[in-house]
Amino acid sequence: MINAVNKGIWSGSWVAERLGVELVGDQKLTDLLGLALRRNPKRAHLLVSNVLGKHVPQSPTVVYGYGFTLGRRVRELLGAEEAAEAVVLGYAETATGLGHSVADGVGLAPYLHSTRRPVPGVAPAGGFEESHSHATSHLLLPEDPALLAGDGPLVLVDDEFSTGNTILNTIRDLHARYPRDRYVVVALVDMRSAADAGRLEEFAREIGARVDLVAAASGTVKLPEGVLEKGQSLVAQHEVSHSGARGCVESAATAAWARPAPTAPHPATHRLDLLWPRNLPDGGRHGFTPRHRIRLESALPTMAARLAEALPTTAHRVHILGFEELMYAPLRLARELEQITDAEVTYSTTTRSPVLAVDDPGYAIRSRITFPAHDNPADGPGDRYAYNVAGAGFDAVVAVVDSCADTPQLHAPDGLLAQLAAHIPHVLLAVIPSYVPERPAMLPEPLRGPAFSSYAPEEVGWLLQDLSDVTLEAPTEEREEAIQSGGAHYAESLPVEYQPSEQYQELFHAALETTATRLAQAVGAVTEVVLAERSPRPVLVSLARAGTPVGVLMRRWAQFRHGLDLPHYAVSIVRGRGIDANALRWLAAHHDPQDVVFVDGWTGKGAITRELADAVKEFEASDGVTGFDPEIAVLADPGSCVRTYGTREDFLIPSACLNSTVSGLISRTVLRSDLVGPHDFHGAKFYRELAGADVSVDFVDAVAARFPEVVEAVDAQAKELLSGDREPTWEGWAAVERISEEFGIHDVNLVKPGVGETTRVLLRRVPWKILARAGAGADLDHVKLLAEQRGVPVEEVAELPYTCVGLIHPRFTRGATGADGRAVNV
Repeated sequence: MINAVNKGIWSGSWVAERLGVELVGDQKLTDLLGLALRRNPKRAHLLVSNVLGKHVPQSPTVVYGYGFTLGRRVRELLGAEEAAEAVVLGYAETATGLGHSVADGVGLAPYLHSTRRPVPGVAPAGGFEESHSHATSHLLLPEDPALLAGDGPLVLVDDEFSTGNTILNTIRDLHARYPRDRYVVVALVDMRSAADAGRLEEFAREIGARVDLVAAASGTVKLPEGVLEKGQSLVAQHEVSHSGARGCVESAATAAWARPAPTAPHPATHRLDLLWPRNLPDGGRHGFTPRHRIRLESALPTMAARLAEALPTTAHRVHILGFEELMYAPLRLARELEQITDAEVTYSTTTRSPVLAVDDPGYAIRSRITFPAHDNPADGPGDRYAYNVAGAGFDAVVAVVDSCADTPQLHAPDGLLAQLAAHIPHVLLAVIPSYVPERPAMLPEPLRGPAFSSYAPEEVGWLLQDLSDVTLEAPTEEREEAIQSGGAHYAESLPVEYQPSEQYQELFHAALETTATRLAQAVGAVTEVVLAERSPRPVLVSLARAGTPVGVLMRRWAQFRHGLDLPHYAVSIVRGRGIDANALRWLAAHHDPQDVVFVDGWTGKGAITRELADAVKEFEASDGVTGFDPEIAVLADPGSCVRTYGTREDFLIPSACLNSTVSGLISRTVLRSDLVGPHDFHGAKFYRELAGADVSVDFVDAVAARFPEVVEAVDAQAKELLSGDREPTWEGWAAVERISEEFGIHDVNLVKPGVGETTRVLLRRVPWKILARAGAGADLDHVKLLAEQRGVPVEEVAELPYTCVGLIHPRFTRGATGADGRAVNV
């Protein structure tokens, strides 16, 4: 019979004698650890914990007590104030229960553990690799992405701290996303070598944070030269040709594994309903909060009582068997059961790690049950294991799994339940509902042409909802009256779409012919800067709608010059309301936020630049998703507001001359509460009826046709930009403030600098006057034409940093809007 922990014989002596492996350190080290061998090309030996509740059946009070006590030590280290701000992170699969127990000891700390089980609809908040593990990819899937975004201490819990690579990699990754001042590493045993001992302090200095270590015991493993090869050879010697067969109990010393699974019917498994509380997480995969802890504590007595009632009265040795990452819930059930029954209760869990079994008192893994995975794992089917359960003399075993693992494979003839029933008289099954975070309504896929916009479908995906059937337009004066009298936001309605006259269309085409080469060079230059500095495969996200033609052109340049097929989306940003947060959520779920590059046509005084920076910061705080860089890439930056641009000259970009007819026939974006719900994209209209006047594709085709002739100029310009000083000076903003005061306006939001912004004023607003730089030439022809049509005076100014500036004055125009998008009253 196999005892839970062999008395008087160290369960590492078998490996130590044959491989020369030594444990050196605290006296209690050999009480906590045994040794085994495993099939792993990276590390042959395995430190087997006697108190973790993974490989070795142990009293649940002992297992929980070790974690809880470590948590109390963390609380003492941090102090009550910092402990109240702490978050605890445990590692899958072996430390999920330990980490949760530590969180209980810390007090009010929310808990999260890494997982190898991807969950559809839950975006990862991080991930990392484990260097020596049998299976390496870890995901962090908090229901609340802000769980990791605070600045309180982060407590990282693993069963052992050896090289430190896994934990340091985690801290490095998370610190880049969510920097904080303090980390605490917790482990049952600190087994760092002398060479690794100084890395923690060195790493703390590197990231500029404090990193403490708390462990129940410490020491080192002395490994003789060639131990990996010797260990692999020893494993091979103790394995026989059919050792991997399922339906077997494996013990290399007795060859008990060679016995085939019994063919006679085994006793039926009794299914037990624990009455697990509704919507209570089954563990920390998606986060476990203090509120969840209170609910669990109140439900445990009733669940344990149901478990005790279901056990046969003849059961004197009862084993609770958890399932891989599902360690904490079975542990707490086992501990509660231990308090109310006279039976001896032990606890352990199944695992995906293959370890050699040797039926010897001096070896930590005496028996092994092998069975097929039964939770449809993401990495495909494979073997799973239960150690030291067969042959341990249990009268009853309670297999505790989550509902994702309650599959036909679990109940199959070679499945876990059949294997347990072959060796233990009574088998009970308790299924805990797999917790799935409530998901907001799934956001739709981007709209694409020709159903929405006149661009080809691959040119741009619109992260918008189609409001084409809704009447949103009003004459400019009426619209501004409504904005002013009711305090409405400008994005709640649309101006009547400007219908360009034949003369104006001729002006557009003439301007395009004149500036196409200049535009092509600016497109190429800004795209090369993006590829060199931001990402080798950027995700272009244009600010609808003025940025969209530029995004289309940048995508075309990347394809022309580098053969890249870059994704391009258009999103809404609204002054005073920020960027569409649902669009950011969609992007974060489909792309790495660090690859996203926001694109616009030009800068005026930099209001949208500031708006975007504030919006991204707010989004990070609300959603906990980091990585979006608010730096906008623009063709022209006359206001010196950004670092990523093609030119800082203020010249006519012909797309500014027109509205929807040069932007895929898409309206300005709309944000109105009765049309846009909390889980909707902002809206826009597709003006299909204007197809006869549409020049959207003509515009990008004309500019792209000049790409071959500007290659050399682009290379030279990009080289100059990349090596030069491009820090924003915000001189445009300063000029706007000066103009605002000089003309008695006293509100910078009513000053629209640059050719592009002035054109917008004339097309959409009721302007007061236009300031034009003397001698500006052809870049002003369309502005003068529009001003004449609208009856707006044009004043020449000798010293003006922009080609022109459009002025709106609330004394003469109802509905001029300020920084919050609402009317300005004077």
